[in-house]
Amino acid sequence: MAQHKSAAKRARQSVKKNKVNTARRSSVRTGEKSLLQAIADKDVKTATSLLSAFTSQMLKAAQKGAFSKQAASRKISRLSSHISKFATSK
Repeated sequence: MAQHKSAAKRARQSVKKNKVNTARRSSVRTGEKSLLQAIADKDVKTATSLLSAFTSQMLKAAQKGAFSKQAASRKISRLSSHISKFATSK
């Protein structure tokens, strides 16, 4: 239990931030799953539109601290290379 007012406030803030980050990570992961499904179905049009949405969402989450910037960059790079591989093969 916090002994000072400032420590109690930081504890309250960390609980709020944890809920926000959890929700943000969850929505990004949901977007990633739908993008992976489009890639598995080899649907180029849907996959490219989902990649654009996922990129925006992932970078914003990384900027806010829910993911590290390196992890966001790595995921975006790998997913875009998957899409470009099967887009050029057709």
